[in-house]
Amino acid sequence: MLDDWHVMVVVLIFALIFGAKKLPEIGSGIGKGIKNFKESLKDEEKTPNSEDTKIIEDKTHSKD
Repeated sequence: MLDDWHVMVVVLIFALIFGAKKLPEIGSGIGKGIKNFKESLKDEEKTPNSEDTKIIEDKTHSKD
């Protein structure tokens, strides 16, 4: 979908706007944000939320 030259144009625009010295900081911040987002998704899958627990409890009590 994105060719190499698309990526290069975007990087060039960011370099012109923010300066070449800020690009590594911006990239690092974006990377950390994506990592935290993925970790929170994994944690959410591992621990059921209260609504899921309530539905499971209601189903087990209705079978009695």
